[in-house]
Amino acid sequence: MRTIYFITHPDVIIDPTIPITQWPLSPRGKERMKQLLSKAWVATIGALYCSREQKAIDGADILAKHLGLQYSIRPDLGENDRSTTGVLSFSEFNRAVDLFFAHPQDSFRGWETAKNAQDRIINAIQWILDNEPTEKNIAIIAHGGVGTLLMCHLKNVPIDRKEDQPGTSGGNYFAFTDSFKEILHGWMPIDQSVGF
Repeated sequence: MRTIYFITHPDVIIDPTIPITQWPLSPRGKERMKQLLSKAWVATIGALYCSREQKAIDGADILAKHLGLQYSIRPDLGENDRSTTGVLSFSEFNRAVDLFFAHPQDSFRGWETAKNAQDRIINAIQWILDNEPTEKNIAIIAHGGVGTLLMCHLKNVPIDRKEDQPGTSGGNYFAFTDSFKEILHGWMPIDQSVGF
């Protein structure tokens, strides 16, 4: 049985002059991803997938170089589409995210709905499980919003922001079995010195 590690990208360079999907990892984000490499489970990874967003690609590249693997880009692993509003202030963004999770069937000012984003990430993971031939474990580098939606699905609970990753700058992971039914552990920071 394979273990699937869902990893959210850490800190990014916020640049309102370019699309959010093109924001790269910041130097701190890259350093945090490098700290992940010391975890024992990283050596068990046989396949890497990431979204097409630059921050996820940057994280996948760090893991891939360390492991001597190629990574596969899957657009359906992307964050919930919120391109209609562009960059919001921190307080505006938090209010919008609250509404996104509280009303999963409704679109906030043109955003992809939480329910649609959840269905998309579930289908993306299922495709990987069905089509990835490796018998080793799998790492997926993606985003906090869809990670929360995936966590809700795995726990078989309604969509709720209380399942969100800890902290405010990403860089967390959880693990589940390839039966897609059992969570092995919840959110943990990628730069935590102990743990799974």
